[in-house]
Amino acid sequence: MKICMIGTGYVGLVVGACLAEMGHEVICVDNNPAKISALLSGQLPIYEPGLERLVERNVLESRLSFSLDISESVAQSQFIFIAVGTPPAEDGSADLTYVMKAVEQIGASIRDYAIVITKSTVPIGSSERIRGIIEEQLKNRGLTDLEFDIVSNPEFLREGAAVNDFLNPNRIVVGSSNPRALAYMEKLYLPLTSKGFPIVHMDIASAELAKYASNAMLATRISFMNEMAGICEAVGADIERVRQGMELDHRIGHYFLSAGVGYGGSCFPKDVRAIIQSATERNIPTHILEAVDKVNHKQKQKLFEMVVGHFGEDLKGLRLAVWGLSFKPETDDIREAPSIETIEQLRKRGVQIQVHDPVALQNAYQALGEENITYFTGLYQALMDADALLIFTEWKQYRSADLGRIKNLLKQPVLFDGRNLFNPYMMKEEGFVYQSIGRMK
Repeated sequence: MKICMIGTGYVGLVVGACLAEMGHEVICVDNNPAKISALLSGQLPIYEPGLERLVERNVLESRLSFSLDISESVAQSQFIFIAVGTPPAEDGSADLTYVMKAVEQIGASIRDYAIVITKSTVPIGSSERIRGIIEEQLKNRGLTDLEFDIVSNPEFLREGAAVNDFLNPNRIVVGSSNPRALAYMEKLYLPLTSKGFPIVHMDIASAELAKYASNAMLATRISFMNEMAGICEAVGADIERVRQGMELDHRIGHYFLSAGVGYGGSCFPKDVRAIIQSATERNIPTHILEAVDKVNHKQKQKLFEMVVGHFGEDLKGLRLAVWGLSFKPETDDIREAPSIETIEQLRKRGVQIQVHDPVALQNAYQALGEENITYFTGLYQALMDADALLIFTEWKQYRSADLGRIKNLLKQPVLFDGRNLFNPYMMKEEGFVYQSIGRMK
């Protein structure tokens, strides 16, 4: 089947490559010439494990291509996916500027029956707005009889595991009230459903909300555990042991129960705020979600507070090492990462920062620049002459790092661990001043 994927970011590129891997003919389009030029030369604009090989293979087998020509790509495709960004607006709602611009181009370009599919995370009611814009474009072209369908097909991909998540989904959610559109979507996903992966049909509004609800639930678990970690610190309990006592309850399970410095990335922060804003517009209270967002905002201050608590209010002249810049491991995404916010706070106080991350250095450099920051490709190099080490991302190489080497390279053995990578009792025996989240000091 012929597919046009509008947008080549984390979602569009992964979904496009995976659909090509399933045997479909996919054109990924973008209005960014530099991005398309890089893709045509085999360079990916994002880091995602397994994606580079997938793209290379499907380009070689002529199932995946890239183009700047959105009009022609839309015109020759039956399935048109919208996978552009929906960044947060000032009021917390999802900014649909890029989505609606893509919709206008779709309405101006389709020639035959097509299915317009929203992969971008959009607020409830967006599909009707999309339908209206396309109908208006067709009316302007004198094509009021040209039929099309709108489908909500939200993505549930984890950055760092997106390829595997798409090809081995927990579920495929398809929102539409039109049997014709549902039948086409069944054919599209047949390579997956034939292997036993479930497809769930529902109305469009429910499909739109399903994505927000899923992310909000996961964010709630994270903020809940971070709140429990604060209680642990106050009463002398250990959050890791509390977690162990919870996760064996089958009603709870072990996913998203780790305490830390809060969640970041492109989904959880903006989706929680967007659903709050959407509910507020309808006069529906969101006490739980507002608390989730508030707890997360406070949690991102934890390592900064640890530094101030240990070194005092005057931090000028301090040199600190930072391990981990991305909001989670196996991605180069630094959007709303706790590390970035903390670094900004520290350098305003005159702190010199030495940072390391396996893949996110370039993105961090673009966001932070050079003021009071030195970037290192070697994790131990970043420790040289530093007064303390701060850990923000649970990369495997940090968890398995040589503690003796860390201790020798730092001016003093001080470690602030935002991801609870080490056993505090062992760290104390090793001679470290060690602070983590919800555990003993």
